[in-house]
Amino acid sequence: MRSHRLISATFIVLPVVVAVLFTSLLVMLVGNEPGEVFQTVWMGAFRNSNALAAVVNFWRPLVMVSMGLVITFTAGLWNIGVEGQMMMGAVFASWAARSLALPHPIQISAEIAAAALGGALWAGLAGVLKTRLGVNEIFGGVGLNALANLLAIYLISGPWQPPEGGSAHSTTPFPANSLLQPASTEFPVSMVALGLAFASIIGVTLALRGTRWGLQLKATGKSSASARLMGVPTTRSVISAMMVCGMLAGLAGSYRVLFTYESLRPLVSGGIGFLGLLVVLLAGIRALWTPFIAFAFAAIMAGSTRLRVSLQLDASLAGVLQGALVLLVLLSNGLRGRVVEWSDRRAAKQAASVSETASPGARHE
Repeated sequence: MRSHRLISATFIVLPVVVAVLFTSLLVMLVGNEPGEVFQTVWMGAFRNSNALAAVVNFWRPLVMVSMGLVITFTAGLWNIGVEGQMMMGAVFASWAARSLALPHPIQISAEIAAAALGGALWAGLAGVLKTRLGVNEIFGGVGLNALANLLAIYLISGPWQPPEGGSAHSTTPFPANSLLQPASTEFPVSMVALGLAFASIIGVTLALRGTRWGLQLKATGKSSASARLMGVPTTRSVISAMMVCGMLAGLAGSYRVLFTYESLRPLVSGGIGFLGLLVVLLAGIRALWTPFIAFAFAAIMAGSTRLRVSLQLDASLAGVLQGALVLLVLLSNGLRGRVVEWSDRRAAKQAASVSETASPGARHE
């Protein structure tokens, strides 16, 4: 078991190191110093409280999505539809922001509840398609992503279009009463949303470690056929895992429309759902590691915006680093499985050899 932990830790760190070296080589090829680039990214992310707030504002929806994906990965599900679930959460929150006029705390609570409901229903649909109709969650998720984006575009350019005429860019800004409020001008972060993020981290970690539901998800993820024979309600586990993930993704989507943009826009998720997949893979589907890795990605994304200004480098360099990590993490996971399998076989052979050596002596006595 100890060797397995060492192998896992090695193959988590290895792709990060190789990706950094690869990015450094690219930087050198275009005539810049890697150290200067990484220092610029660091300063862009942590130079003052406003820069740190930008990191936190990106981290908040990313960690919500990532914690939800930890649940579906645990259940053996590739929830590719998480982008669409974010979008549906944003759409439901936008409806509440446009349609309700309640006292501010109740208004915000209603919008958050609507977002959670929208994401959960959209993810639940993917779960039903898988369990009842045999549609793989990857294909179902891709299709539902497209439908969610088309719905948002229809609403923006149709029923929710600005009074001056049709527009596919965004709705009119939501009323001030319906928006999440920043803590201060020096640190513009919503404390309500930040509290929800920490609650999701704690809730998912405890649910997977200490509840019957968490054990059922793990059993379903290991082998749904074996779990079914042991009496685990695998269908209910799949649908519930999808819906809880969708709920968290919907909450992430609500943050984008109620705080980041203050209106509904097409593709409002900004690829955060797909980035969450990478975060969870890099964390090895470990709930406790996920928030820290998500924060590192948020810092890279926020800090890379200074590259164009300071070094005349495109901010898409951060995308190169992400792409390299995607490939290397997938390769690393495959290699990790091979190494663990080889280590287990070697340990089994050693145990058998020791047993054979001890047996003649035991018989002689």
